Amino acid sequence: MKYLAATYYFDFENESVQKLISEFKNDRLSDKEKTIGIYTKVRDYWKYDPYSISLSKEKYTSSHIAKKHSGNCVEKSILLIACLRALEIPARLHLGKVKNHIAVDRLTEKFGSNELTPHGMVNVYLGNKWLKMSPAFNKSLCEKLKVEPLEFDGENNSYLQLYTSEGSRFMEYTDDYGYFEDVPLNFMKKNIKEHYPHIFDTNENKTEFRL
Repeated sequence: MKYLAATYYFDFENESVQKLISEFKNDRLSDKEKTIGIYTKVRDYWKYDPYSISLSKEKYTSSHIAKKHSGNCVEKSILLIACLRALEIPARLHLGKVKNHIAVDRLTEKFGSNELTPHGMVNVYLGNKWLKMSPAFNKSLCEKLKVEPLEFDGENNSYLQLYTSEGSRFMEYTDDYGYFEDVPLNFMKKNIKEHYPHIFDTNENKTEFRL
């Protein structure tokens, strides 16, 4: 099946990724158990950080992301996909646009909008079907925002937190860009520049941004 290959971005043969999945390279574990385990690890061990943006190719390799302590939704999705493929579980990147309805003051200040794009999640093939899951928001951040963390059970989609635990609207998808076998960096660059042109007004030649 497709979506198992190593690529420049999903460089799971690298030592940093192999070390990350070592505990799940166990024949006694099912693919479902491996997926749940590595999903939870990537979700919580890398803090969600939407304010660091890179246009540099090398910064989107799973081996580079594995050595960090935080990442945005696309970076964490790339890392999870690489881990799943390393465990011989088919996975692919899915991109879209989301709107955040809480804690939006800083988002609006930095991005000029409460919409984040491209937003990354993961499609994984389990039980003869494709499932959606999002490792973006770590558990400690969810507790701070009073949102239940997204748990993945290996049988159902788990990619969107519609409401907080208090019933307030949290997230909604406003556009779906589809899925990709590899990281579509050129599409991502174009998308970022179209939606956040003010970031590049005085930084046209920069490839790294800390908002």
